[in-house]
Amino acid sequence: MKIVVDAMGGDFAPKVNVDGAIDALREYSDMEIILVGPQALVEDTIAAYAQPEEMAKVRSRLTVVDAPEVITTEEHPVMALRRKKNSTFVVGMDIVRRKEAEAFVSAGSTGALMAGAMFKIGRIKGIDRPALATLLPVPGRPLLLVDAGANTDCKPSWIVQFGMMGSAYMNRVMNVEKPEVGLLNIGVEAAKGNEQAQATYALMEKPQPFAFAGNVEARDALAGQVDVLAADGFVGNVLLKNTEGVISLIFGLIKGGLMDSTKGKLAALLAKDTFRNIKKSFDSTEIGGAPLLGVEGAVIKAHGNSNARAMFCAIRQAKDMVEGGVVDVIRDEVAKLTVETEE
Repeated sequence: MKIVVDAMGGDFAPKVNVDGAIDALREYSDMEIILVGPQALVEDTIAAYAQPEEMAKVRSRLTVVDAPEVITTEEHPVMALRRKKNSTFVVGMDIVRRKEAEAFVSAGSTGALMAGAMFKIGRIKGIDRPALATLLPVPGRPLLLVDAGANTDCKPSWIVQFGMMGSAYMNRVMNVEKPEVGLLNIGVEAAKGNEQAQATYALMEKPQPFAFAGNVEARDALAGQVDVLAADGFVGNVLLKNTEGVISLIFGLIKGGLMDSTKGKLAALLAKDTFRNIKKSFDSTEIGGAPLLGVEGAVIKAHGNSNARAMFCAIRQAKDMVEGGVVDVIRDEVAKLTVETEE
């Protein structure tokens, strides 16, 4: 298996990307990685790996392809892809398009990743819009949110496709036998929501290649009711950002409250292991990144502030997606969708 890694993506490039790639090669003996980035800089970063003896053992499975240009988050994605033909995105995705690698991983510009995946790698036939899927770190029953921000204005049939693709991912990567798909809405009744939500519900309750569990309200999104939560990218991203903010706020309030008094500090000391385990259960680092579902290859968007461990996990996620045959399943399932009721 070959995976392309954007060496220049993210806030701490290229070190964390190179270190994460080498760590992944050390863990998986059947993996090869192609690092795309400025050749000399990437080679120097490889040479600076903290454990040179371990790096030397995997060096034969690590290739560097020169891509001297970098697309930043400040640039217009489509214009930058057209202008910078030697960027890490263009060079790396061309490798996947030519079937010389199965996956592409980047912590760089989300817009450039989505545009590049659509125009370079290409959409799966029958999929109208690829979607970002974010695995929310919910203890007990992980929840996949699709779409997490790729498509802000959606037709109901697209959201049905999001549900199908999310179900395929949870089944083949997370090993959920029969994933249940919910529709994010303002109420559980079929007649709730705006025209888009009602039309989507009407489509989802028809025979589909996934198990539809009905509407799910935002307050119940993290309650473990479903495995996949389908939404348009605008609403999905609002839920995602709100969830991140609330979790951060709660941990801050708990920490502040406990540190206010001697009794609180003593209680914190006694419950230190419990708090550590709770915090770890919400740690997005171990998830890796967000898969872009609906394109002809495994594409993973890692967080911009990823460290080496997060990049390792994103590469592992790409590996699991390829081995699970997610792209093949989506390709087969899209033909089974019932979406012909739109006016």
